[in-house]
Amino acid sequence: MAIITLTTDMGLRDHYVAAVKGAILTQHPEANIVDISHGIRPFSNAQAAFVLRNAYPEFPRGTIHIIGVNPEADPRTPHMVVRHDGHYFIGADNGIFSLLFDGKPHEAFELTMKLDADHAVFTTKSVFVKVATHLARGGTPDVIGRRVAGIREQIGFQPAVDSNSIRAKVVYVDSYGNLVTNVRRQLFDHVGAGRNFRLSFGRRQDDITRLHTTYDDVPQGERVAFFGSNGLLEVAVNKGAVGVGGGASGLLGISEEDPIRIDFGELSR
Repeated sequence: MAIITLTTDMGLRDHYVAAVKGAILTQHPEANIVDISHGIRPFSNAQAAFVLRNAYPEFPRGTIHIIGVNPEADPRTPHMVVRHDGHYFIGADNGIFSLLFDGKPHEAFELTMKLDADHAVFTTKSVFVKVATHLARGGTPDVIGRRVAGIREQIGFQPAVDSNSIRAKVVYVDSYGNLVTNVRRQLFDHVGAGRNFRLSFGRRQDDITRLHTTYDDVPQGERVAFFGSNGLLEVAVNKGAVGVGGGASGLLGISEEDPIRIDFGELSR
């Protein structure tokens, strides 16, 4: 049974997500549809890529991922099927594919299939569903597209470093208000080289000077920094969430795209 996932900015208030699912089941009743997220910030390639990048590796090879964020095509932005790590990704070549993977995808195909006259009205349903169900039935991307050499690049912000500091940013705020940064464990260890550090993102009294391994390493309501399962540095408040004392984003006044800084000093003992 083919798995088709959905990542969109459509929300759940309107009929759009249900219409997409209905179209999938009409064209391929055996499909197993999985929602990754419909709460992506409208038109945010970066947020969609972050969420899907952290979810898709947990799915079996052969899974088909529909990206319903910025799905419109134009003469410079074709619709694509991309194959990477045994997974298929369907979306517009607007830079989002370059944010999903480290390096180039294994294969990319520009769609050449015949489309309905009203295909531009609701692209995710009228185009991407047709592609996904073709693949789910065992079809191959070369039947509905032509192989291309590359994809459009969208350069994600990379931390700036020198011998004593890392200047980075918050790339994602989850529903608990946890702050996910773009600092990877390897970079932190390389620049820090075992030295003490100070993580700053606003008021000095909120600075963090110690890493932990999980939320519960500190008392409830306390700030905590650790590397999450995706290898990125997180800042959180233990048991902090809206309605339960507030999460790190609200308590510290930090949002996505806000800067953070890590300064390294003397060797730790």
